[in-house]
Amino acid sequence: MNDFLTLCRAALGANYVLTGAADTAAYLTDWRGRFTGRALAVVKPGSTAEVAAVVKLCNQFKVPLVPQGGNTGLVLGSVPDDSGAAIVLSLTRLNRIRAIDTQNNTITVEAGCILENLQQAASSAERLFPLSLASEGSCTVGGNLSSNAGGTAVLRYGNTRELCLGLEVVTAQGEVWDGLRGLRKDNTGYDLRDLFIGAEGTLGIITAAVMKLFPQPKAQITALAALATPADALQLLTLAQAHCGAALTGFELMSDFCLQLVTKHFPQMRLPFAENHPQYVLLELSDSESEQHANDMLESLIGAALEQEVITDAIVAASIAQSQALWNLREHISLAQAAEGKNIKHDISVPISRIADFIQTTDALLQQAAPGCRMVTFGHLGDGNLHYNVSPPQGMNDQAFIARQDAINLVVHDSVHGYGGSISAEHGLGALKRDEIRRYKSAVEMQMMRTLKQAFDPLNLMNPGKVL
Repeated sequence: MNDFLTLCRAALGANYVLTGAADTAAYLTDWRGRFTGRALAVVKPGSTAEVAAVVKLCNQFKVPLVPQGGNTGLVLGSVPDDSGAAIVLSLTRLNRIRAIDTQNNTITVEAGCILENLQQAASSAERLFPLSLASEGSCTVGGNLSSNAGGTAVLRYGNTRELCLGLEVVTAQGEVWDGLRGLRKDNTGYDLRDLFIGAEGTLGIITAAVMKLFPQPKAQITALAALATPADALQLLTLAQAHCGAALTGFELMSDFCLQLVTKHFPQMRLPFAENHPQYVLLELSDSESEQHANDMLESLIGAALEQEVITDAIVAASIAQSQALWNLREHISLAQAAEGKNIKHDISVPISRIADFIQTTDALLQQAAPGCRMVTFGHLGDGNLHYNVSPPQGMNDQAFIARQDAINLVVHDSVHGYGGSISAEHGLGALKRDEIRRYKSAVEMQMMRTLKQAFDPLNLMNPGKVL
């Protein structure tokens, strides 16, 4: 492969074709540190034309490639396998904001743009880009699109797919499709854009995108409500939608055990209630009228929820700092769980109306399968997405518990399927769930996916071993 690497260096410059162990290490290990692959090289193109040149060389020499953004994925979708045959194609140098159109409410950005930088660029133009994730300081727009990321504002604004109007893509043959159209209506054939979004780099490489912007809200208000059960949380969601309508932008469910882990491992954080409660909901309103209007809506909602005994207590943030403190509790759950030890994660979705029953049923099934296991259940209740994570029983060896992962996954995923849900709500399939998905998708659906893969990538060079 010396000729291949020599031509890559000629196309990109020697500094952007990395082969040394020290230089490539950060690109080969997944975000959770569970797997480290090997690569022929890490290549870092600086433009769409350079991406296309590398893909053409991969075709010429039959070299597989793994597109990578911020490498914050959780399903082994952005790291190579251990064969050492593939290159990692890092898009971090494609990080420019190409254009902002405030009248069309769009922003055109390159795939390697950090999500937080996109948010800040929108804010500087007095606009809102609503996608918000815990990893927004390091994840990239291309990765968000390739995994169809969700986040905390899906309830109002939708997944990344709903936030995208157009794409620029390098195909598996090294051609460039310029689909950077900022149109909200374009009924001129197959929707190619949506094929690439959520495909995890298996059909082509997203190099740029036109994303939607929104007016900045006049007010944002955060509240934390205490409840007895997830069923009460569903009742609160119904009340919140009735009282607040489209102003309701965040609705996050968190169990007491989640927040106990946060305060245990981050003692500077405190729960705002005098006593613990079984469940909590973090609500956020974004109002286009005024802060007073938002406060009136929230006051009406909390009053109704207390009167109907849906919630037992609530606190409303009185400042930006207090609001951030409440969100910090939510955003530190995963970090706290990692500090507690190994765990088995599930990113699942079920119809919103069935979430409470799913939790009750599946919690009981898991206690039969792994007596004493501790449930870390939290997530975006407003759109039916739960991070339904299982920690080992107190005192159990982490590795002994992880050895039971397949059996625990089977319990959870069978239950998800029985409730009409999905075993991957927003993280994707990657390599981690690639084989398991065959248990839950029909043969017809799997064959249609394979047909698409074969049509777009007949040499199977684009992120091989992922999704299919």
